[in-house]
Amino acid sequence: MDIVIRPALEADLEAAGRITVEAFVGDGHTSPTSDYVGLLRDTARRAREAELLVAVDATDGRVLGCVTFAVGGTEWADIASPQEGEIRMLATATAARGRGVGEALVRATVARSRELGLAGMAFSTRPEMKAAHRIYDRVGFHRTPGRDWSPVPGVDLLVYTVAF
Repeated sequence: MDIVIRPALEADLEAAGRITVEAFVGDGHTSPTSDYVGLLRDTARRAREAELLVAVDATDGRVLGCVTFAVGGTEWADIASPQEGEIRMLATATAARGRGVGEALVRATVARSRELGLAGMAFSTRPEMKAAHRIYDRVGFHRTPGRDWSPVPGVDLLVYTVAF
């Protein structure tokens, strides 16, 4: 399957929100009753306040996944410094998993960081998100335990970084 990565269009937002909730709630990373679900679904806000990239099927334009990209020091960046890019809410539709969608989205954020002249990237991930960790390793990111953190009690986040 050919995949195109591009900024989200208005027509992509509903599908991108559904896919993000499906990935985070469906995979057990977020409780369906959590306030975070609203943030996961609100792709219009993410597109407006950061950059929302989507992976679409080149043949039929169907949204296969999405990721939010932010520059450190902005509202959507949790851990990145102002010289780093950060990814948030990487999600691939269940039916599209194993086809390189997640990796293509991560590589697009690396390219975007370089395009902006940033020095590298830093972002957080949950310890149990093993499939995503494999993508980060393949793309060249490294675990950076000294930057691990916890946004709320009981939620421990691992940090991955790469320098350019």
